[in-house]
Amino acid sequence: MKHLCGWAAAAAGLAGAAILTAAAGPTSNLSVRHDKQAGRVEVAEGGAAVLRYNFATVPVPDRLKGRKYAEARSDYIHPLYGPGGEVLTADFADDHPHHRGVYWAWPEVYYKDQKRDLHALQGVFARPSQLVRAELDGETALIEAENIWKWGDAEPIVNERAIIRVHPARDGGRFIDLEFRFTALVEGVSVARRGQAHYGGLNLRTTLNRDQKITYRTAPPEAGPRYSWGQIVGVPDGGKTPVAVAILQHAGNPEYPGDWVEYPKIAWLQPAFPAKGEKYPLPTDKPLILRFRLWVRPIAATDEQLVEAWKDYNQTKEQRP
Repeated sequence: MKHLCGWAAAAAGLAGAAILTAAAGPTSNLSVRHDKQAGRVEVAEGGAAVLRYNFATVPVPDRLKGRKYAEARSDYIHPLYGPGGEVLTADFADDHPHHRGVYWAWPEVYYKDQKRDLHALQGVFARPSQLVRAELDGETALIEAENIWKWGDAEPIVNERAIIRVHPARDGGRFIDLEFRFTALVEGVSVARRGQAHYGGLNLRTTLNRDQKITYRTAPPEAGPRYSWGQIVGVPDGGKTPVAVAILQHAGNPEYPGDWVEYPKIAWLQPAFPAKGEKYPLPTDKPLILRFRLWVRPIAATDEQLVEAWKDYNQTKEQRP
């Protein structure tokens, strides 16, 4: 496949630190930069920014200080960039200050017969523990981070591993693989969606508001293979043409497939987890593993392309860093 052009330079601020550059020849021109002072990892390709993983805590901007739900946060992707350097995600949004780009969190976390909110940053927080790696792995960029969920911002209750693998851009866009492993450190931790019925899990808050279209498909139970994908398309803030972001669910996820949740007014799409009406217990002896693939494209993918991309993702051997 030809290398995708047009992922315009949006890498301001990438200078001034050591950058790892792929040695995989013309098929990959990715770089990974760990800004230790800011506590974040930047991935770029050919000088154009791809994404930033915010490992360390990001403070509340002055304009939102004192607002409810405007809390310092870490452990999320923002910005996620489009093919023309557009910022596709929203962080510290005026309407929902706790929303933070691409993030993985639940509005109901149960422990000690209490319920707190990791999604809205109320009473339980994911805090950085160790940046395990930020490096090139063949032709892909790899980030692996350990975070600890802290009850009352003090007591460790869950060990989280977030693994982000960024693929080189191709004609059809760019794949970004996400894997999350959650292991309880204490007995009695469980997670649920808002009201055990609405949102929770992998969250995607975008800026794709203008000319927006959200679609999602899940094959019926008798289908084989049973694909599940969602896509949001729209013109991002500051952009001129639509950009598409698709989410592909991995068939190995517990309770697959998760049902799709959309909030078009805030350009939101997610595959929810766990099932409605359920408090999902986090075990102490093995991790809960959830996997997804993002597909960022300069134009919307067709239903047929998304099914084929889902098949490719689910037939690929699992990559372990």
